[in-house]
Amino acid sequence: MHDVEFSVYPDEVVALVGGNGAGKSTLLEHLNGTLVPDDGDLVVDGTPITEDVRARARKAVGFVFQDADTQLVAPTVLDDVMFGLQNDGVPADEARERAREALATVDAGHLEDRIPHYLSGGEKRLVGLAGVLVLEPSVVVLDEPLAGLDPERSQLVAERVAKIREDGISVVLSTHDLEFAAEVADRVCVMADGNVAGGGTPREVFYDDALLAAANLHPPSAVRVAREAGLGTTTKPVTGTELVELLTAATDTKPVQTPVADADGPT
Repeated sequence: MHDVEFSVYPDEVVALVGGNGAGKSTLLEHLNGTLVPDDGDLVVDGTPITEDVRARARKAVGFVFQDADTQLVAPTVLDDVMFGLQNDGVPADEARERAREALATVDAGHLEDRIPHYLSGGEKRLVGLAGVLVLEPSVVVLDEPLAGLDPERSQLVAERVAKIREDGISVVLSTHDLEFAAEVADRVCVMADGNVAGGGTPREVFYDDALLAAANLHPPSAVRVAREAGLGTTTKPVTGTELVELLTAATDTKPVQTPVADADGPT
C-alpha cells in the first residue's frame, strides 16, 4: 500500500472493492491498529495511533475477520461474546447480560449454549460480529463478510449491517460481491495496486466504466441489464430492487398501441 488517503465518517457504510491483492485487507488491518503505517498517520476519534496506544484503536474499531475461527476462543457462544468484556474487568453478570443483548442484535440469541467449533460458517460470522458489538465500538470492520455463505445467510448479514448502521455504528467492509456492495453501502471505494483509485456513491462508482476497468471490475447485474434495456441513462439503478421498479414503471407508462387494421375472422 502507498499514498492511501481514507476516512470513515459517522453513520455510514463504506464498501472496499477491488481484485485480489488490491490492498483491501491490508487497509482494513490499519483501521484498528493491527498494522501501523511506516509513513503517514492513523487517527481514530482525533487521536493519532502509535505502537503505544494501539489499544485505543482496538476499542473504537471492532474487527471481524474473514476466518471467524481466528476469534472464537471460548467453550460456548455466550462465553465467547463475554470474553472481551471480562478482559476489560466487567463483572460477570453485567458481561452476560450485555453479551445476550449483542447476540440478539445479530439474531443469534438461540446459539448462546452452542460450542463455537460446531457452528456453520454463517453462524460463526454472526457470533464474531456479536463479540465485536458487545464492546460498543464506533466502527465495525468486516473483512469479506460473505465469504463461504449461502444466499440466505448472505441476506442475513446484509440485514445485520443495515441494523448496525441504524444503531449509529459506522461499518467498513471489503467484498468481491458488487451486488452486495450496491445493496448495503452508502459509499464505495475502489482499490487497485495498493491504493484507493476512486470512490463515491454506488451509483457514481458503478456507472464509471473507466474506474471499474482500472480495478478489473465489472458492474453489478442491475447496471448491465439497465444499460442493455436502454434504461440506465438517467435513473441509473444499481440494485435488483431498483431495476425492477424502473422496469415496472417503464411498462406501466408505455402507451397502448391501436392496430392500423383489425379484422375478425368467421366464428
